[in-house]
Amino acid sequence: MRAPLHGITVLDLSRLLPGPYATQVLGDLGGDVIKVEDPRGGDYLRWMPPMAGAHSAMFLALNRGKRSVALDLKVPADVEAFKVLVARAHVVVESFRPGVMDKLGVGFHALRAVNPSIILCSISGYGQDGPDAPRAGHDLNYVARAGLLAYGTPGSQPAIQVADIGGGSLWAVVQILAALRRQEQTGEGAWLDVSMTDGAWSFLTMSLACATAGGQPLTPAGDTLNGGIPCYRVYLSSDGVPVSVGALEPKFWEAFCSAIGRGDLVDKGLDHGEAGARVVAELETMFRGRTAEQWRAFFDAQDCCVEVAQPTATAHRTDRTLSRRGLTVRVEQPGSGTVELPVTPLKISGYQPDYARPAPALDGDRVQVLAGDKGGTS
Repeated sequence: MRAPLHGITVLDLSRLLPGPYATQVLGDLGGDVIKVEDPRGGDYLRWMPPMAGAHSAMFLALNRGKRSVALDLKVPADVEAFKVLVARAHVVVESFRPGVMDKLGVGFHALRAVNPSIILCSISGYGQDGPDAPRAGHDLNYVARAGLLAYGTPGSQPAIQVADIGGGSLWAVVQILAALRRQEQTGEGAWLDVSMTDGAWSFLTMSLACATAGGQPLTPAGDTLNGGIPCYRVYLSSDGVPVSVGALEPKFWEAFCSAIGRGDLVDKGLDHGEAGARVVAELETMFRGRTAEQWRAFFDAQDCCVEVAQPTATAHRTDRTLSRRGLTVRVEQPGSGTVELPVTPLKISGYQPDYARPAPALDGDRVQVLAGDKGGTS
């Protein structure tokens, strides 16, 4: 099967996480992703520890199989060289502050004059317009502004970059794929305004709908799916390992109660408030009575939506399901030797992404890229 994005060229001006992760997905789908980097060091992520030999492990994880050309977009000759690339491309991805592309002379209207069907995807913290468009920020700031930070446990910090990846990268991929479909059908280009704060806010969809419909108020730990009921929350084993109880449907809660010998709790799984807190306290005591491995063995024989947390760094090896899913690849990376990297979880019948291509050296593909040679996967 031909790669879904065979023949699609993506120019990636972005740095760090949100844009590069989005273009990594596009590259794994077969697109030719060309990193257009500043000659003065390139993508900031290239030099961030921890290092895997000569390269940042984080950079390698986000830039497998891409090509690199260094252009200084403050130099007129390099701007013209970039426009030549745009004339042959389908998508441009950037993550500068709003207005910077126009200042450099490569904003949407300038690119459209070169290639009327070009798709420009602009990923920013707060969107391309409004009072905060030029405001600096990072993932933690965006989840704060979107309302997600106040919705978790007070004082806690998200363990992963929810706004960067979920609010930025994946919404960018969704819109790029939609715009490519329209481009194919009509020849029209598009400017995609991806706000990481907007995207993070969208994850509150169900909770906000319940609140506006007159349901339970939104509180840091009182919502149905945020620890507010006994049947859907996290408990701790005796050795402090989280145990997730997700027995939301009655049949699973009944199976859970039957397994632990507490038939008296069958009608209490959805209790809120003080009644729910009493059930939670009893279950907390029960879960503290066994180790994580003991609970894992116990619930392995039950079908009641209870799972013990796997260690983060080794879950892809130790979990009997994840270990079968091919979630890492061994890459021969010049300057680093053999490195094991995570892959994007693409499962398309008849198509196998070429995950094993190494990340590029800064400006390492200059001759081929400027000559118009095609990359990507077949």
